Amino acid sequence: MATVILVRHGRTTANATGILAGRTPGVRLDAVGRDQAARAGGRLAAVPLVAVVSSPLERCRQTAKLILDQQEGSPSTPLEKGITECDYGDWQGRPLRELAKESLWSVVQNQPSAAVFPHGESLGAMQARSVAAIRRLDAAFEAEHGPGAVWVAVSHGDIIKSILADAYGMHLDLFQRINVGPASISIVRYGANRPDVISTNTDSGDLSWLRAKPPEADAAVGGGAGNL
Repeated sequence: MATVILVRHGRTTANATGILAGRTPGVRLDAVGRDQAARAGGRLAAVPLVAVVSSPLERCRQTAKLILDQQEGSPSTPLEKGITECDYGDWQGRPLRELAKESLWSVVQNQPSAAVFPHGESLGAMQARSVAAIRRLDAAFEAEHGPGAVWVAVSHGDIIKSILADAYGMHLDLFQRINVGPASISIVRYGANRPDVISTNTDSGDLSWLRAKPPEADAAVGGGAGNL
């Protein structure tokens, strides 16, 4: 099976000031975010990637470039609309402290599957299109490069949380239990029987073990020997 590495973009000017950026154009990484993305790229430098797929938004493209700058090979670099940020509609560009006073805020926190942003997207629709995009791309990269293929998807916090919730088999109403920090790395493998969540929300640690032979399709009964 192929391996997808989910990378959230680094911190942005909007993150630092408590603004819900959404799809607002021109939102870029700040100095901290650039350092975070470069650190993620350093962790991935030991892994021969077949592709670095990015959300079309600038902050993700910046993060993807900082990852690519540290790759020895020449992975493909497509943009994928399916993993772009949620369409927050009228919430976009507003301070989080104001949004927390809206009645919808409680729905987003406690029953995300029922949340529909005014003049925007529902969280259910966001999850459906992002999961479909990741699974489609993963199958395509495995078909092209074999079961040892490792690729990166650079996306956004809520997008990655919804993808991880699906991989865990969690209802969307539980996805707020998952944390995905700026420039964090999460790893998923989609097997014939089930997804295998290898790690979530990591910002340190050696990833060179991803160069090893393709993993076994079956779960290791008793826990296995770990990454060798």
